[in-house]
Amino acid sequence: MFNDLSSPLAYLASRRSGKPRDLVAPGPAPAQLKQIVTIAARTPDHGKLAPWRFVVVDTDRRDALATLLADGYRQEKPTAKPAEVEAMVQFAHQAPTLVVVVSAPDAASHIPVWEQELSAGAACMNLLHAAHASGFAGGWLTGWPTYNPVVRAAFARETERIVGFVFIGTPSRPLDERPRPALDRILTHW
Repeated sequence: MFNDLSSPLAYLASRRSGKPRDLVAPGPAPAQLKQIVTIAARTPDHGKLAPWRFVVVDTDRRDALATLLADGYRQEKPTAKPAEVEAMVQFAHQAPTLVVVVSAPDAASHIPVWEQELSAGAACMNLLHAAHASGFAGGWLTGWPTYNPVVRAAFARETERIVGFVFIGTPSRPLDERPRPALDRILTHW
């Protein structure tokens, strides 16, 4: 992955999302994951509220996650085809490391909830950057599990939401570069 930490811009330009289904072992060791999460927490955070949490789904809990996803999917979509349910099972077993990022805003704070939610998104991006800087790749997925109330209840309190599932591992093949927006389309001057 990235080896030249002497050039921060080259590092930033080299980060790619890995498809979670293409991420294999090894993933971060416990000490590496602790460092990755510590770095992820160094995110913009108006009011110093830490309006996010990180929930690691250990390897020995992936079958339980697969059951949760499959059961929740069938409950919400009783006519689901077996292939749809199997996709939920496969979702749970991607990549060697899985971190569920939860937005945990403090509604009583004078800091707008929107800013707290943006901070949670920034924590996800920092998680991806820290994984990359540690020699791994990460993929941030949302999709059906993020929005399902059964899945949300397993990871988040009533006032919280899942920001996404961040899968971390070693790419099994070179990471693809995706098309990036043309600068003249996204940059203007006022």
